[in-house]
Amino acid sequence: MSTNRKLRVATVITRFNGGAGQVALNGALALPPGDYERAIVTGAVGIDSASSETDADVLYGDEAVANAAAGDMTPQAHAAGMEIVQVRPLVPQISPRDDMAALKTLTRVLAEGRYDVVHTHSAKGGVIGRVAAARAGVPRIVHTWHGFPFNEFQSWARRTAYIRLERIAAKHTDAFLAIGSETITTALRLGLATPERIRLSWPAVDIGAYATAPGSRAQARRRLDLPLGVKVVGSIGRLTFQKGPEIFARALARLPDDVFGLWVGGGAMADELAKLTAKLGIEDRMRWLGHRDDVADVLPAFDVMAMSSRWEGLPCVLVEAIGAGIPLVATAVPSNQDLVQAGETGMLVPPADPEQLAGAIGHLLDNPAAAARMAERARNRVGDWFSPGYLGGVLDDTYRGNSQRPYRKQAG
Repeated sequence: MSTNRKLRVATVITRFNGGAGQVALNGALALPPGDYERAIVTGAVGIDSASSETDADVLYGDEAVANAAAGDMTPQAHAAGMEIVQVRPLVPQISPRDDMAALKTLTRVLAEGRYDVVHTHSAKGGVIGRVAAARAGVPRIVHTWHGFPFNEFQSWARRTAYIRLERIAAKHTDAFLAIGSETITTALRLGLATPERIRLSWPAVDIGAYATAPGSRAQARRRLDLPLGVKVVGSIGRLTFQKGPEIFARALARLPDDVFGLWVGGGAMADELAKLTAKLGIEDRMRWLGHRDDVADVLPAFDVMAMSSRWEGLPCVLVEAIGAGIPLVATAVPSNQDLVQAGETGMLVPPADPEQLAGAIGHLLDNPAAAARMAERARNRVGDWFSPGYLGGVLDDTYRGNSQRPYRKQAG
């Protein structure tokens, strides 16, 4: 591949939202100006095809943006001059019929787009996207592991199936970016890639956007209409089994009545969590805030950030909280320990254990001086490696690199 011409790059992702979506967007925005033509190819997450105004399986540009789900980042990408393509059969749920349709449609889209590089993110988009790119004859295929879809909470059969799918897709991948050191360790141990095809990467976050100004704590609490004098523990994430919001609620119920809980993010568990909150008797001090676009303004309201995830890659929200100077409690799952070092830059707890989560939160709330020292040490660990600009340089190197996939298929 030529190293001095403008490259056409398509970023393929099922959900263009959340942490993975933000990393993908920040990286695309940070690519060297004038060197790239950028496209976002995303699924139709949250779209009810039965009620949609069009029956087309692919939407482009303004039409794709108008048809995007709430919280989707395609408007920002479109405003920045990126091509937008929505492949409607590409959905997060396992659906053999939709998955085969997505593979066929995506292969056609990538072939017609004549892309030099296809960069995939997320589990479903990663597998289907890489196979489609290989079938379309794309010269270079890159994938970012934000973590893995297989984990200890799954049955042996499901976990084994996911690993097999990843091995198939890995054979069609020229280069990998792995977010978090534990992700690399797992990939190498499972034989998913050879060492020369993997590079460590980090969540790309504009730390300056989350740095708190004097008075921002009080402003954030007024914005949320919080009672005076309460201690606040908060979290950010989708309301899904992976993120463990019910564990967060059960931990809050174990804390004193002057501790208030906030959760930013919506999802399928919303009704279930409302019932649990009532059952636990914490309706007056637990707020499920739903999706918000003002996270940087809400974060300063937190005294402690508590992540209750059962599994993760390395979530952007940890970096955002560090930028805002918020002390951290996180579950001991890959790759949280890259940022949260036990007792030094925050506290680690076992996943799915509300009692120990409550204990760690209580310790930081009761020892604000120690919590502040941990937050400061965490902030000192986050440097240029976590900036969008650094990620842009990594992507430029990777897109123009020379590592090769095991199975290289020529264009038909």
